[in-house]
Parts: sequence; structure tokens; C-alpha cells
Amino acid sequence: MLTLFTCPKAFTDPHIRQIQRNAIQSWMRLDPRPEILLAGDDEGVKETAVEFGLRHVSSVERNARGTPLVCSVFEKAQAAATHALLAYVNTDIVLGPDFTAAVSRCQGLKAFLLIGRRWDMDVPGALDFRDPAWHDKLRRDLHDRGKQHGPAGLDYFVFRKGLWSDVPPFALGRCAWDNWLVYRAAAGGASLVDGSQAVTAVHQNHDYAHSGHASAEELWRSEEAGRNRILAGGVTFDVLDCGYRLKGGRLHVARDRDAVLRRMERFHEYRPLLWNLLLSWKIRSFL
Repeated sequence: MLTLFTCPKAFTDPHIRQIQRNAIQSWMRLDPRPEILLAGDDEGVKETAVEFGLRHVSSVERNARGTPLVCSVFEKAQAAATHALLAYVNTDIVLGPDFTAAVSRCQGLKAFLLIGRRWDMDVPGALDFRDPAWHDKLRRDLHDRGKQHGPAGLDYFVFRKGLWSDVPPFALGRCAWDNWLVYRAAAGGASLVDGSQAVTAVHQNHDYAHSGHASAEELWRSEEAGRNRILAGGVTFDVLDCGYRLKGGRLHVARDRDAVLRRMERFHEYRPLLWNLLLSWKIRSFL
């Protein structure tokens, strides 16, 4: 079984409220249905959890600007989770039945992190979940109006409890924290799995007024984003670093040229202890 957790924004803005309700209700229809935790104390979070019969995780730590901290969200969710298998998902992401299918295909790996590229699309109103074909219709809309995001924008992370133990105090939603999680998982020996071709993760487009910034570009230049980049130490891991890919209902080793070159270039980051041993051996061989 799976525990899915998220940290919603306040439900005060009508558009943010709608897209978050769309996302949460899509997760409630996953099969098997996961345990769902809504973390945070922004307005409407607890009330939404009560309305939908979900669990609420309170007292998430924040920075001086009031932004939730990634370390606190992950720590409290893992402590509250009933299951050892977890998924963090941003609260603007709609998921369908292919998500749980992808998760099940990764469970044979001892330690893994499943990530993937999302699809960006305007979703103007409430999704009709009474229609059994709602997900098929959404996928057809993606074909006409959606656009797949680049490899560095990550919105879901599936992992086993305890994968990270030292998450820095990143500001949630302010860049770099997601790429650091991927780097740290790889450096700790976890298998990275790219689910981009197997999971239809739909990002419902929105503005950035909730962050106090006019655009994504302005947010990227903000003080909080700069602080996150410092905490991340400049790492830029993303789906291109995955050693496995889900494709055609199966898990495949990524053996294409670009994937192999990426792993060779970053071997010292993937396996720092082994790299240091090899480097020490090489140095000694020249003495």
C-alpha cells in the first residue's frame, strides 16, 4: 500500500482552490486508493482534509517568509504515514490509473526513486469525476492543448520511507530542492526511475500570485530561490540522470548514449565513496 502526501497552498484563491481540489480528487480515485495526507496549516487545508475524509498533518515548520520547509513536510509525513511506500506529489498535479501501475512496477527494486516529466495544460474548471472516462478525456485534451515540461521540473517522488535523512531547510516550491532530492537519492545508492513515458502527470497551469511574485521567472530570481540554490550546492539532477525507464509496461535499463554519458560524467556524484576510493588508488599508483 501507498501513502501519498502533499503540502497544499491556501484555498483562498478561487483558481488555486479549484486546481488543488481537482488534484486531490484524482488521487482519491487511484486504485488501489492510497492513504492521503494533507500537510500544513494554511487556510482551508484542514477543512479540505475533513471534507474528503483524509488525514491532516499539522505544525509544518516555515521560514521567515512563511513558506513551508521541505524537510519538515517530509519528516512529519513519514512519521505519520501508515505505509513504508510513500509518494510526495505537488497539489496541482492530476494523476490517473497509470500512476499506481508505474509504482507497482518499481517495487522489485531494493531502493528506488520514481520521478518523471509532467504535462502542462490549462484546466479552466472542475473536472467531472462522475464520468468514468474522465481520465481518457483529459489525455485527449493533452494531445491537443498540453505541452510536456522539461526534464528538471519534478512534481512527484515515489520512494520508501527513510530514503533521505538530512534534507536541508529548503523553501517548498522555490526551485532546486527537487533536484537535490534526486541527487541525494542517487548518491545514497538508490535506483533512479524515469516514469515520464508511463505516468500522465498533468500540471494545471496557474499564476504565481500566491508566492508574492508576478511570474515563474521572478520567483526564480527571488531571495528564497537563491537560498535554495545555495543549500543545494549547485546540483542539477533530473530525469536525465535516471538509470531506469518505465516504457511499454516494463522497467528498462537506460542504455542509450545520452544516458550512459550522463552517468559517466556524474559518477563522482552518484557514487562519491567509490569515486574517492578509486581516486586514492590512482594517486597511490603514481607515487
